Amino acid sequence: MPPISSQRSDRLDLPYLMPAQAQKHVTHNEALHHLDLVVQLVLEETERDTPPTDPGAGDIYAIGASPSGEWVGQGGRLAAWSDGAWLFFDAAEGWRAWVRDSAQLVVRQGGSWSSVDAEVRARLGVGTSPDAQNPLAVSGPATLLTHAGAGHQLKINKASASDTASLLFQSGWTGHAEMGLAGDTSFSLKVSPDGSTWTESLRADPASGYLSGAAVQASASDTTAGRLMRADWGYGPGNLLGTVALSGAIPTGAVLEQGSTGDGDWLRLADGTQICWAARTGSSSWTFPQPFDAPPVVSLTSTESAPRMLAATALSASTVTPVSYDAAGVAQPGDGVACLAVGRWG
Repeated sequence: MPPISSQRSDRLDLPYLMPAQAQKHVTHNEALHHLDLVVQLVLEETERDTPPTDPGAGDIYAIGASPSGEWVGQGGRLAAWSDGAWLFFDAAEGWRAWVRDSAQLVVRQGGSWSSVDAEVRARLGVGTSPDAQNPLAVSGPATLLTHAGAGHQLKINKASASDTASLLFQSGWTGHAEMGLAGDTSFSLKVSPDGSTWTESLRADPASGYLSGAAVQASASDTTAGRLMRADWGYGPGNLLGTVALSGAIPTGAVLEQGSTGDGDWLRLADGTQICWAARTGSSSWTFPQPFDAPPVVSLTSTESAPRMLAATALSASTVTPVSYDAAGVAQPGDGVACLAVGRWG
């Protein structure tokens, strides 16, 4: 053992017996006294600023930041009641103690006492080391979060709408998929081939609940392969029949629209085609049940058994007058005529 160059120990500040020292028992007893206080350290309280009125022999208190009375000027130190007086000494980093009033084990860390089993920990690592960016770190084949008899929620909260609260999926520490609230309150799903360039595949509007993004049609005329079709831009049993409409030659309504009036029946197609039909008598004007954009193509069929010649006269976008002639070229105004008109509605 090398020679001792100091009169007190480095860690517990115990006095050494020096060569040719008289009264060695005094030094020895002082060391024992100090050991009796700090070995198996028990604190009555922590962060106490006022000395107790009736302390017990050997009682030790961890003094708070603003002590008063006999503890003035001893903030942050330990105060031990011994031989009718207060003995003050410092606790070193890493010391552990049992606190009697709170029934918990504490450790001296960063100039204060903190619970070893505290509910709030600065960091926690399971199978791996945590760090400042990842104060909770878990390494293992799986992580289980289960119920306690009912449901279970995993909550990810962010400070403000412009921050991010998300789940990031990585491969080799490179991000390839992320879902959550990224920069606003809309739920989004993003993917990346390299962790740098990201594509927002889906985005759910928090107010309407509607989806947008690279995986969804951007407009009614968007026919990009692989994209999801919007209900209002596609056709099915729910919207195949209804009111047809066009905007810039793009259908914005149903595929087929059919109706009847006193002037006949009509059918409109989403491509702008319109068909009207009715039964009329020769030489009587037929007002189309729906007007055309321009004079349509009219087809007339006689319902008479005798040979007839038919002509469409006074044709316009809204009316036509069918005329029926017999073989001699004489008009027959009472003849029945089946009328069909095909043209454009929009």
